[in-house]
This record gives sequence, C-alpha cells and structure tokens, in this order.
Amino acid sequence: MSDLILAPNLDYTDDFYADLLNAHDGLTESDMHELNARLVLILANHIGDQDVLSQALDAARRAAVVNFRKTLKE
Repeated sequence: MSDLILAPNLDYTDDFYADLLNAHDGLTESDMHELNARLVLILANHIGDQDVLSQALDAARRAAVVNFRKTLKE
C-alpha cells in the first residue's frame, strides 16, 4: 500500500496554480465544474492506486468539513 503525499511535492507550485487558474479563464461556472471533474479523473487514472485515491478523498473531505465549520463560526 502506498501512502498519500501531503507534504509539498511540486517544484513550481506558483506556476501550477497560475496554469490552473488560466485553465478556468472564460469558462462558465458549469464548465469550470466539468473541467475540475475531468482533471480529477485524469489524475486519478494517472495515480492508478485505489488506496492512495481513497486517502486523497478522505483528506479532501476532512479539509472541506474543517473549512465549512470555520465559515459557520464567522
């Protein structure tokens, strides 16, 4: 079983983030959701390890819940 890498692991994080934002330029909200879904599926296929993908889903869900609870407190 492989472990999900949560520590920073990109050489050029700012460049990737800029590319990600640019990929959304000019898209409708619906198109942005479709792009994100396709990107997730493409990356999941590349990873190809169900255990790692499950860890990633769990980590993303936990982060989403924490952020949601923070907004409720504000």
